Amino acid sequence: MRIAMLGTRGVPAAYGGFETAVEEVGARLAARGHEVTVYGDRTHPEVTEHLGMRVVHLPSLPVRQLETLSRTGAATLRTVTGERPDVAFVFNAANAPYVTLLRARGIPVAVHVDGLEWRRAKWGGAGRAYYRWAEQRSVRAADALIADAPGIADYYDREFDAPTELIRYGAPLLQRVATAPLAAVGLEPDRFHLAVARFEPENHVLEVVEGYRRSDARLPLAVVGSAPYSAAYTRAVHAAAAGDDRIRLLGGVWDQDLLDALYAHARTYVHGHSVGGTNPSLLRAMGAGTATIAFDVGFNREVLADDAWTFRDASEVAIAIEAAEADDALVVARGIRAHARAGRVFRWDEVADEYEDLARRLADGESVHARTRRARRAPSERVHAGRAAS
Repeated sequence: MRIAMLGTRGVPAAYGGFETAVEEVGARLAARGHEVTVYGDRTHPEVTEHLGMRVVHLPSLPVRQLETLSRTGAATLRTVTGERPDVAFVFNAANAPYVTLLRARGIPVAVHVDGLEWRRAKWGGAGRAYYRWAEQRSVRAADALIADAPGIADYYDREFDAPTELIRYGAPLLQRVATAPLAAVGLEPDRFHLAVARFEPENHVLEVVEGYRRSDARLPLAVVGSAPYSAAYTRAVHAAAAGDDRIRLLGGVWDQDLLDALYAHARTYVHGHSVGGTNPSLLRAMGAGTATIAFDVGFNREVLADDAWTFRDASEVAIAIEAAEADDALVVARGIRAHARAGRVFRWDEVADEYEDLARRLADGESVHARTRRARRAPSERVHAGRAAS
């Protein structure tokens, strides 16, 4: 089949979960003989082929609110005016306006809807309203919806009476990772805690740092991440860490060997993400066999099978950190169980199987469009959203 993948920054993957999924799934589909075209940004203009995938680079407007939409618009134009693919996978419900154009060209479309983007604090009122509209538009326009977590599937069933394809992410399984890269950042194997996240309120980096600071932890906390659009939040995190030399703010880390060493050799991984579905950073920690302290939300509990320390605020971070430092046996056991669950439940080969099966069904004419083209959001969610906004 000819398969198009739109809506991400493209490959090679260097940014987030969508890009990783495109790389992992697209490479496997290409290896099986399918013609896979990935549309992305101009980060790697010299790359025209990657792991068997054709790579097309497109411009975008350098404005946060329009970057994804403008790039996907250009990708849609290229797709509908070129050789027609048998199926298109569109990542991110924000790109819903282009689904109708693709379908008008006779291209079946599956939309990977991601998490509940409208709940992210970085979006103002207009941004949240757009994302809520885009969710509904995706339901009405697509031939299939892809959810990466049971909680997301339940949300679309409850709020729109819309069926979804539950297709998880895969977890990279790390084995025998070198410890040498840790020396560059002054850390010792198994003698530090790790947090990896963009500095955004819903990732609770500030609560993690504040909670750790209140704790009697003996081992340092390494924090990897930055905030390209949130200078005020970054300042708050730095202020919370100031004066405590146990806290190491490492900024963005793009060296894969160092990242692997951080995940594999941390005593615990502290995961503050609260919005979205199955999170790639959490899967990476599980695949590295690292015990987790996770924000107490359904998405995280489901991924971890409730086998982790949890927190809801800074005070509970302190309690969890101290508990993890006091129980060597439980740290080891939880790490072993996390690694086993990652290898059993979150397998990229099986993820690719499910994408391939969905592509074949869509190419053969299967579609939920007749059922969902007039779908409307349930009144209960409209009430909930109003309360959340207030």
